[in-house]
Amino acid sequence: MADKNKNNKMSREEAGRLGGESTSKSHGQEFYEEIGEKGGEATSQNHDKGFYEDIGQKGGEATSQNQGSDFYEEIGSKGGENSNSGGNNSGGNNSGGNKMSREEAGRKGGKNSHSGGNNS
Repeated sequence: MADKNKNNKMSREEAGRLGGESTSKSHGQEFYEEIGEKGGEATSQNHDKGFYEDIGQKGGEATSQNQGSDFYEEIGSKGGENSNSGGNNSGGNNSGGNKMSREEAGRKGGKNSHSGGNNS
């Protein structure tokens, strides 16, 4: 349903929604990848390392509040699987020394990341 103001004009919100739908229909994924890349480059030129640290910290805090420890265990395990793809630590038996298993790292990371405190 179109939002109309007292002069029978479309609201900015409705115009934006319709414009977005039209753009989505007429452009493919490559268009959005290209404008996303351009936006990322512009952002990196206009902001310093502190900006990224700040938004990363805020995102981590929000994720910690919205996710349980199972989430951190799962992504820790996936990260461990990916990092072991070319090494001699396949199978998770830690025969190469005193490295902790990916399951252990995921479990510990989940406990530490979801403690509710400031993990800086």
